Amino acid sequence: MPKYSLSYPNVRKHSNGKYFIDFFLNNKRYRLFNGKRIGSSLAPNSYPSKLRHSKTALLAKEVYDYLVSNDYSFEKPLKGVELFDSLIESKLSEPLSVMYRKTLMCIASLLRQELILKGSISKQFLNSIPLKYNNNTSYNTTRRHLNVLVNYLHNNGFTIEKSTLKTRKQEEVLHKPIDDLKDLLERIKTHNNNLYICALLTYGCLLRPHHEIRLLRWGDFSDDLSYITLSGSRVKSKRNRVVPVPEYVRKELIIGDRNHNIFSGDIEPYNRSYFNGVWKRFKALNPKLDKDITLYSFRHTGAIEIFKRTGSLHKLQRAMGHSSLNVSLTYLRGLEVAELKEDDMPMV
Repeated sequence: MPKYSLSYPNVRKHSNGKYFIDFFLNNKRYRLFNGKRIGSSLAPNSYPSKLRHSKTALLAKEVYDYLVSNDYSFEKPLKGVELFDSLIESKLSEPLSVMYRKTLMCIASLLRQELILKGSISKQFLNSIPLKYNNNTSYNTTRRHLNVLVNYLHNNGFTIEKSTLKTRKQEEVLHKPIDDLKDLLERIKTHNNNLYICALLTYGCLLRPHHEIRLLRWGDFSDDLSYITLSGSRVKSKRNRVVPVPEYVRKELIIGDRNHNIFSGDIEPYNRSYFNGVWKRFKALNPKLDKDITLYSFRHTGAIEIFKRTGSLHKLQRAMGHSSLNVSLTYLRGLEVAELKEDDMPMV
């Protein structure tokens, strides 16, 4: 038999006198005494004996017609909102980060509302979602997340056109180096001690503030606080890192329970936006601070300091935890280090 096949149901009579239909669907044998499998109320054996054969023949026709029109399956295919919800649930069940899943859920909610309202999701509506952003970074990020969902829906049988929007060129963000580091650190210290410790670790240990530093536990430090050890799963380069902690950073640290986050003082760290919020409040109170100074500026300033003192890109690469020398080179050239010229670059 072919892969999708169906024999016309035969009317049979059981030894106990009850009638049923007997047929093969996709090489599997079925025997049905009533129409429950196809949502029919027809039950031939509930009729008087003389009518049971004709009613069973009617059941055979109903079952055959149902299976032919339902793609040779008893399972009714999902359509519309049901299919949409099923596919979105499947996508969100994948191992995604909390923030990524939250973002996809927000976009999926917009798509679902449009589907309920209009009965379909047009390409024009899809394009309207990223286009509401004037900022190129926000536009590109939203476009990318939208395409993840649309492509998943399309590839799994949901009728939807793909967005035709192209990426926009993003301006490179310059985290301006800090001129008067000591003064800025003192002002931060009087504003918020957690932000101060974060800035010190970003500058002195060259860790990234919003993930690597925010998630630090006291157990990540050596007993004398002279080193921080991070596994590859916790750093951007995916390589294990052992980072020295300068003495001026150590003296500001008050060690706590090794299982506790160094900022929250609890098992759970603060949320991803914690330092963004604290930094924005600090900048609001210091309006004269250059707008291009960010938390990452402490890391950039530390990078320049290392390069100026060592003149070694290889040492800088290791200190920054960059995956390649080219990343470190681009990093410094983007910061407009005056001492760095094309002729100074090592041959790779």
